Amino acid sequence: MIPWEELERAPVPGGGELTLLRRGDEFSIRAGTQELMNSRMHGSEEALAERGCAGLVRDSGVETPVRGAPVRGVRVLIGGLGMGFTVRACLDRLGAAARVEVAELVPAVVRWNRGPLAHLAGRPLDDARVRVFEGDVGAVIRAAREVYDAILMDVDNGPVALTSEANARLYGTAGLAEAVRALAPGGAYALWSPVDDRRFTDRLRRAGLAVTTERVPARPGGGGRHVLWVARLKQKSRGSLRFPVP
Repeated sequence: MIPWEELERAPVPGGGELTLLRRGDEFSIRAGTQELMNSRMHGSEEALAERGCAGLVRDSGVETPVRGAPVRGVRVLIGGLGMGFTVRACLDRLGAAARVEVAELVPAVVRWNRGPLAHLAGRPLDDARVRVFEGDVGAVIRAAREVYDAILMDVDNGPVALTSEANARLYGTAGLAEAVRALAPGGAYALWSPVDDRRFTDRLRRAGLAVTTERVPARPGGGGRHVLWVARLKQKSRGSLRFPVP
């Protein structure tokens, strides 16, 4: 078997370290001995974008929303860049007027996605619709009020399997309340995790969100399964954004 080759180490703001490794054409990002991302396991990240952006239709005054039509003019926030697979899946679904904002805490992860990892998801950061913020996604969410049609969280390993306790606030009661305030009418808050957590599902519901969960393949074509939450904000009378019922 081909051994793993360490390419680079990078500090995590607030403590810790990430390591980028390669084995043949396979890449891995790890925090200590725990693997956070692997280039062969991105089914959950793609499902996150597909489910989180599903049904987004914006009226233009004369057009009638069409079920399954591409999304246009929407604004999406992605927490955590990973290896770019969630960003790519969003871009493939969204229209030319969409705006995709990515908040990534570790500057080196952004640099890796512009360098050795860029080809994995088809260089999504080169797309003019993408804006990258190097910093805490929690700060971006706290500063927003009813602006995001979807918030897709790919921070750490979800609300349970945390590698950093500093991320726990994102998935706690206060963090979810901030996310709700940042969502546009009918907006979606979605995230994945390697394991289920009924307490987190209950927190989403207490935050005023309608929640669905499903198990999705961790890697394209099969393999293990991860848990995906999609929580939608109840429709408010604001603007012309509508989410057709599937």
